[in-house]
Amino acid sequence: MQIREIIKLIERKKAEKILLLCHHNADPDAICSAFAFSSLLNRIHSNLKIKIAAAQGPSRLSKQLLKFLPIILLEEPNFEKIDMLVLLDTNTIQQLDGWAEHVKASKAPLIVIDHHASHPDTEKLAVLCIADETASSTCEIIYRFFKELNVKFTKEEAQALFLGMAFDTRHFILANSYTFKAVAELLNHGINAKEALSMLSLSMDLSERIARLKASRRMKIMKINNWIIAFSYVSAYQASAARALIGLGAHVAIVAGEREEALRISLRATNDFYERTRIHLGRDIAKPLGEYFHGMGGGHAVAAGVNGVGDAEAALKRCWKILRLKLKSTRI
Repeated sequence: MQIREIIKLIERKKAEKILLLCHHNADPDAICSAFAFSSLLNRIHSNLKIKIAAAQGPSRLSKQLLKFLPIILLEEPNFEKIDMLVLLDTNTIQQLDGWAEHVKASKAPLIVIDHHASHPDTEKLAVLCIADETASSTCEIIYRFFKELNVKFTKEEAQALFLGMAFDTRHFILANSYTFKAVAELLNHGINAKEALSMLSLSMDLSERIARLKASRRMKIMKINNWIIAFSYVSAYQASAARALIGLGAHVAIVAGEREEALRISLRATNDFYERTRIHLGRDIAKPLGEYFHGMGGGHAVAAGVNGVGDAEAALKRCWKILRLKLKSTRI
C-alpha cells in the first residue's frame, strides 16, 4: 500500500517539516491534491508541519478556488529547513522553474506523487516515486490513499478531490469507471456537484483570447496518414492555444513560445488520435523534445508540455520530425 510506504518513510526519517511542491502555474488538480494530501497526513500525525508551495504561484483558475478552500500557499519556501519534499502532479523538477536547483541541492528525501509517466531524471532524485498513469488525476491517487487507510473524508477534503478530478478529466469527459465510483462517494459528503463545477468556470480574459486568435492566424497545417497536425507559436497561453486548435478541427496541436530565454511547448491531441496510433504525447514526443532542448518534457497521452531553452520555430520543426517518424511507423 503506497500511502503506508510514505508514512513509514516519514516515521523512519523522523520528518516533521514537510514541503509539498506543485508545478509552475499550478492547476486545480495540483493544489487540490496537495491540500487533501496535507490534510490526510495531519490527521495521521498531528505534529507534522506541512506547507504547500507552487512555482510562480497558482493558475488563474486555481486562485479562484482558493476563495472556496482553506488552502494557503507559500510564496518563497525555505528549502534549508525542510525534512522532506513531495512533488505533486509534477513529474519533472524543471516544472518548478527556479526552485529546481533548490530541490537538487536539498538533502531532504524526495517523494513524487503523480499521474503522469515518471521521468527518469526525477526517479534518480526521488527515494519514492508513485506514478500511476491509469489514474485520471493526482487527486484520484490521493483519494486512493484515504481509502487504503480507511480514513473518512471531511467535506473540505471531498470537495477538493472532486474539483481536482473534475478539472483534469475536463468535467469527467476523460473519466474512467473508477473515477465515477470515487466521485459518487465524494458527493455523498455534502458536495453539490452543480455548485462545485461552477467554481471551475472562469471567463477568458482578453490576453488569452488574443493569444488563441494569434495562434489560429499563425497556424501551419500538416497532413500525414489522414491526420491533421497544427503548429503555431505565441508568447503566452500555449496550452490554451493548443486546446483551441484542437477545437478548430486538428487531431494534434503543438504550440510553442519563448519568454525571457525560456522555451515552452504545449501539445494536445484528440482521444481518437491516441487510441488509433498509440502515440503517447508525453512519453513519445514531449520527453525526447525536452531532452533535445536541454530541459524536460512529459505529460499525458493526449496532453503534454515541454520546458527548455531554444528557438520556438526550431522547436516546432524538431517536434514535426519526431511526430512524422512516429506516424510513418503506423499504418493508420
